[in-house]
Amino acid sequence: MSEFIPASTKFVQLPEKVQMKCGALLSGVRIAYETYGQLTSSRDNVILILTGLSPDAHVASNKANPQCGWWEAMVGAGKAIDTRYWYVICVNSLGSCKGSTGASSINPSTGEPYRLSFPKLAIEDIADTTAQAIFLLGFDKIACVIGLSMGGMTALSMLSRYPGIATHHINISSAIHALPFSIAIRSLQRESIRNDPNWNQGNYDKDIFPLNGMLLARKLGLISYRSAKEWEQRFGRNIFSLEISSNFEFNQFEIESYLQHRAHDFINCFDPNCYLYLSQSMDHFDLAENYNGDIHASLENISLRRALIIGVETDILFPIHQQRQIAKGLERGGTRVEFYALNSLQGHDAFLVDIDEFGPKIQSFLSAL
Repeated sequence: MSEFIPASTKFVQLPEKVQMKCGALLSGVRIAYETYGQLTSSRDNVILILTGLSPDAHVASNKANPQCGWWEAMVGAGKAIDTRYWYVICVNSLGSCKGSTGASSINPSTGEPYRLSFPKLAIEDIADTTAQAIFLLGFDKIACVIGLSMGGMTALSMLSRYPGIATHHINISSAIHALPFSIAIRSLQRESIRNDPNWNQGNYDKDIFPLNGMLLARKLGLISYRSAKEWEQRFGRNIFSLEISSNFEFNQFEIESYLQHRAHDFINCFDPNCYLYLSQSMDHFDLAENYNGDIHASLENISLRRALIIGVETDILFPIHQQRQIAKGLERGGTRVEFYALNSLQGHDAFLVDIDEFGPKIQSFLSAL
């Protein structure tokens, strides 16, 4: 599979080999990013956005690429993250297939895609390479780092590993580690990909592709990203179509049709091996790993002026008590914390769609910096 890189994406080439958490050295690493807004002469208006598992660096439309970004409603002139005042950098994670080095990238030593020869990926590796990219772009300190879902894990790791790299933080629908339910869901997603015969131990191409495995993995993800209440209100028990085969009726409900359509959209723009690597990195991350499992100590060690922590009551993937845990831990360490538990219907994906709830809180926090 090839990489899926927006036309407006730029790159930072890391000059030295990257020492990964697993011990491997990775050569020729590049990190993909996009920028929005204007940098002030004092270079003090930088906001860094760290994404979830699947997004690219194209967070919003810009002159180089007018196509709507994945957080178009939130980033731009006059929006909650107002690019008339802020210089926004959105970074694509190491391990992705959206421009940063990952399993679908060409291994410079072989001239072939890494595939499963790519080293085991950790959230700490994503945090390290993101920080290195920011330093190479000429920033010793940023005003605020915003982490969403997996990006919130990356942000906490980076803030812990690089004290002083940011003075403010917005953490949305994330956690210091994955819970058993989330691990179970992602384990089934990975299993569905690996059990597809066309996965072929990672040696697939566009003609022989683990389609069914990726479809099932994405459907499982979509189910966990939203809430049961939303599914009920949006689709109910409505029948989309009725197919009769061998005297057996296959009822396709509207929710089945929706999942099928959305899953097909996703598999056309994401590499299966990259999905496996990023998914596993989330499950293995634990901010308290270097603190003998002491959750409070791991959060208290992070030094910030202020933080905004937002969670959603209907989120089953990153339950609200995990965001409350982050808020309490940072507060115990001396950070001034604002915490919101929102009643959005859309579950984990709410930050992408419920702009009326998320936007004003983010805008208010940033306007006070």
